[in-house]
Amino acid sequence: MDGVAGEAWRAAEPAFKAAVGDGGWLSDPAELEPYVRDWRGLFKGRAPLVLRPRDVAQVAEIVRIAGRYGVPLVPQGGNTGLVRGGVPDASGRQVVVSLQRLNRIRSVDADDFSLVAEAGVVLADVQAAAEQADRLFPLSLGSEGSARIGGLVSTNAGGIHVLRYGTMRSLVLGVEAVLPSGEVFHGLTPLRKDNTGYDLKQLFIGAEGTLGIVTAVTLRLFPRLREATSAWVTLTSPHAAVKLLALLRARTGDQVNAFELIPRDGVDLVRKYFPDVRDPLPASQPWVALTEIASARADGSLRADVEAALAEALEQGLIADAVLSESEAQAKALWRIREILPEAEKLDSAAIKHDVAVPVAQMPAFIEEATPIVEAMVPGSRVLAFGHLGDGNIHFNLRQPPGMPREAFLEEWHRVSARVHDIVLAYGGSISAEHGIGSLKRDELARTADSAKLAALRAIKAALDPKGILNPGKVL
Repeated sequence: MDGVAGEAWRAAEPAFKAAVGDGGWLSDPAELEPYVRDWRGLFKGRAPLVLRPRDVAQVAEIVRIAGRYGVPLVPQGGNTGLVRGGVPDASGRQVVVSLQRLNRIRSVDADDFSLVAEAGVVLADVQAAAEQADRLFPLSLGSEGSARIGGLVSTNAGGIHVLRYGTMRSLVLGVEAVLPSGEVFHGLTPLRKDNTGYDLKQLFIGAEGTLGIVTAVTLRLFPRLREATSAWVTLTSPHAAVKLLALLRARTGDQVNAFELIPRDGVDLVRKYFPDVRDPLPASQPWVALTEIASARADGSLRADVEAALAEALEQGLIADAVLSESEAQAKALWRIREILPEAEKLDSAAIKHDVAVPVAQMPAFIEEATPIVEAMVPGSRVLAFGHLGDGNIHFNLRQPPGMPREAFLEEWHRVSARVHDIVLAYGGSISAEHGIGSLKRDELARTADSAKLAALRAIKAALDPKGILNPGKVL
């Protein structure tokens, strides 16, 4: 650090440390390491300091100091993001603000079906608190043991249950956040109806810390599920999977919680690196649909409805075979295959990854069109397309060719991604379904977004954060 940036940091350092007190800051390089490296291990930034406030008052003071001295801040939750939205850049002048010590569940109201959690609460702990109150918080994803509520709100997280419950935008009733001015927005209302002007909480959901630092949220709870059935279904194509999804939704009263698409290559990849995993229907068909159907009622009718729907699908030639879970343990074993697929992919080779969305009915055509195009761009590469078919979100990943150096392959990232995104947009889709923009997709957003949308985004950023203090270089 040098020049004006270095002078600003050195001037602000005593005030920052005083604001959080002893134990509230880290500066040793070894201690900083987990806060400056992204989850995928593809990027490492630099930061002179990590601040660890313990309450909203300390967060507000940090932001006021940053504004006074012109020091940029990078809010961070569990640092499990996939688009480099929560790590500092390489300049060495951005200070990380970790929300991990804001980790209290402030209240649970079972009658109101709501829960107030601070930004640093781990998702699994929110799920457990809801369950203790005989309620359900439905957000579920692979990193739920480490991902924190503030980051999940700031990235508008999705997961496997979006089909039925929606993304975080649908699950948040209220938000408490520190604005770039240092003022606190007190919006933790549990109200379902509030028609008094702009819905300000939505500005912070999905903003990736660029408009304010989320410190607490009021979350929507649901009746606890009493009966659930998971099915592992083999089929010939994504086209058949889309038709199966429609059939299951119609025959079960729209009680499909999750519907995931997995290629046979993905199952083989899991078994390669996790040999304890058993293939429920070995080498049956090129595609698998993994689905969960659940109900808050426990009258025993759900399984019969699912069996009847699958029998109808078999008669129509939509599916080849199916396995239904007989117990909770069996259901977990089926879902484990899907949950560890990204880890198996990571262990196998590098991958150029795309978190994209297209309308559900268009997903098969997108996969069929995009796969040969991108595989031809990097000879020897292989597409691994899997994920949340039920809500139109697929993880369309290109795997490193055997024998090709990792660095040479990853240099193709922007060229391949631009082509994938162009195809996605031709289908009326989105270049980011659930991971956000961060710095990884920032230039692609600028290239592909409607000019009016970009102008509005920039105007909002300029109005709320005129000094550019919060998470600069992310999203815009």
